Amino acid sequence: MKSQTNILRQLQELVLTRDEHNQTGDGAHLDSLNDAIDAMQEQLEPQAAGLYSRLYKKSHIVMSAMSNGCCSVCGMQVPIAQSQQVRLAQHLVTCSSCGRILYATDEGCAQNVAERPDRDDPRTGISRFSAEELVVPDLKAKTREDAIAELATLMETNRFVSNADALVSAAMDREAVLSTALGGGLAFPHVRGVEGGALTLAMGVSRGGIDWNGEKVNIVFLSAIPLAAAAFYMRLMSGIVQAFSKKENITAALSAADSASLWKTLVKATRHFVK
Repeated sequence: MKSQTNILRQLQELVLTRDEHNQTGDGAHLDSLNDAIDAMQEQLEPQAAGLYSRLYKKSHIVMSAMSNGCCSVCGMQVPIAQSQQVRLAQHLVTCSSCGRILYATDEGCAQNVAERPDRDDPRTGISRFSAEELVVPDLKAKTREDAIAELATLMETNRFVSNADALVSAAMDREAVLSTALGGGLAFPHVRGVEGGALTLAMGVSRGGIDWNGEKVNIVFLSAIPLAAAAFYMRLMSGIVQAFSKKENITAALSAADSASLWKTLVKATRHFVK
């Protein structure tokens, strides 16, 4: 049954990628994404296919990682006996609260290790997801993998996520599905299922530009996304795209002399688009 769980996880990633493309893409890749989704569904056994179909009607997030003994989407504690069944992966196990199919996180995968904000946290807008120490005004990278690695290392160094190498590997797996370059010199590499805390965003600027699967990219936004925040991430990405569709914001980012000025540019550019 572990193979069915892996297929379901890949299927969910394809569906969420299609959702992203519907929201921020030009529609050019919808046919190929739909074909890949159909092909993946054909690999499901009847029981798994039926369960997937029922859950998909309620939410496109059908799978949920079991993180620290809890369903990462709804937060419900998974009983010990049930959590053992999830780890053994001999059959599909669903959360008793939200009904999603549970899976054990991969050994060595990236985790969010930042302190959780408390309820009285005064931060608003983009500062809820990023910080001055997560922005780089002068990326050294010349390739997309090096750019992702540079930002992932920054996340790990500043104790926002663990295992930068695993984050890079997962982000490149996502790039293999569909490039995250969205035109206008922007790219949004990301990894879903980085559990343990809130959505985390890093930003890097390359004045000379980075070759991103044939596209020139000047501004890179790397995100580590808990599954529970997957739908919100699409709104966040859409807001950033709107903010940096304005030429003056691109110019200001490319002109930033240091992290402090780049951070101020990001906060100012997104203040009306990211709530």
